[in-house]
Amino acid sequence: MTSDRPGLLVHNASEIATLEGGLRRGSAQGDLGLITAEDGSTDLVGGPALAAYEGRIVAVGRLGDVESKLAEMGVPAGSVARLDALRGTVTPGLIDPHTHLLFAGTRHAEVEMRQRGHTYLDILAAGGGILQTVRMTRAASDDTLLEHGRRWLREMLSHGVTTVEAKSGYGLDADTELRLLTLCAQLGREGPLEIVPTFLGAHAVPPEFRDQPEGVEAYLDSVINEQLPRVVEQGIARSCDVFCELGVFDVGQARRILAAAREQGLAVRLHADQIHDSGAAALAAEMGALSADHLGAVSDAGIAALAAAASGSNPVVATLLPFTSFYLADERDARARRLIEAGVPVAVGTDFNPGTAPAPNAQLAIAFAVHRLKMTAGEALAGATINAAAALGIAESHGSLEVGKHADLVIWEPDSHALLPYWLGANLVQAVVKRGRVAYSVEPSA
Repeated sequence: MTSDRPGLLVHNASEIATLEGGLRRGSAQGDLGLITAEDGSTDLVGGPALAAYEGRIVAVGRLGDVESKLAEMGVPAGSVARLDALRGTVTPGLIDPHTHLLFAGTRHAEVEMRQRGHTYLDILAAGGGILQTVRMTRAASDDTLLEHGRRWLREMLSHGVTTVEAKSGYGLDADTELRLLTLCAQLGREGPLEIVPTFLGAHAVPPEFRDQPEGVEAYLDSVINEQLPRVVEQGIARSCDVFCELGVFDVGQARRILAAAREQGLAVRLHADQIHDSGAAALAAEMGALSADHLGAVSDAGIAALAAAASGSNPVVATLLPFTSFYLADERDARARRLIEAGVPVAVGTDFNPGTAPAPNAQLAIAFAVHRLKMTAGEALAGATINAAAALGIAESHGSLEVGKHADLVIWEPDSHALLPYWLGANLVQAVVKRGRVAYSVEPSA
């Protein structure tokens, strides 16, 4: 269903998960702000409904109240398209807070290498891994990269994603990093998915620096004094990320990059404690990062640092990426339960990338968060909506179904959010709405 009308009324829902009220953490991580059908009747005056006008939400509540609000606004009935939820569940649009969207080629050979005992860091040290993708991405044309991006954005949309973070990081030189950010911006303009670009020049040390004396320091100088100023001048990236990990960049090096980025007006985020406890979680708290991502090897001290930040004025969102440990056959998963019990807000994302998570399905990431990370369905859904928005610094306008926010939402087939991670691997989307317009829909079977 598509419509050129400026208004949209979603009705006949079994439940609406509003996620109203902002960031979720601790015992409130799973609080969805549910509006449910009264006495099982969904399409009468008491049924859950939502109205949007000119791209923003104008009313959420019972159908009769929502219709009354539209009348009070003087909205003509003919200017509102009606979208039947078919007794399904309505949630905010999913937000994927961690992806490496633009790259060329694949790294499928690494699967067998890891099965033969080679670790992720072994492969990187030998010039594979990220560095292989860098070589292929540098050589790829803009058209090739754009078509790749469009293909996977379509896939993400079909699984309920309305906003996606996209990192650079497969260029590792100023010109290619800027090119990747430019292409991200173009894809965002094309829509319908909204893209939040992140600069990740410090993803690895590129081949041309690795054999130099003091090559890591030389590359740090390139990131801080050449790449970063040009990225800021370009004005596309909203934040700066660093892969802080043994054999990549240590805490001291990451601190220097993030401090320079923050001084130049970028928000900061961090690949933190993915494989080893490097102290990166504590660094994220120290730097006031928007998010600390991965956390597969985070220590108790790192969790305590994030908990202290969460109780203060600058909470750092723990963005957990369960596909990565699964794909790397790592027996350790991020300690979601410990983080939640400590009061740290938790987000959930895919880490979509060619080497360790070639998985663009945020709906499945929610299921993995439940079945591998031991989160509840409500906690995982909050992690993929309002907390993911907070991890990107956009929670004032995204991530929940509240008056004034962007009308980004998903209508799901099941009549309860609890069934979203239950039907493992099934695509349960009925329709996806972006800025008040249907961006994707599945026609119901006769």
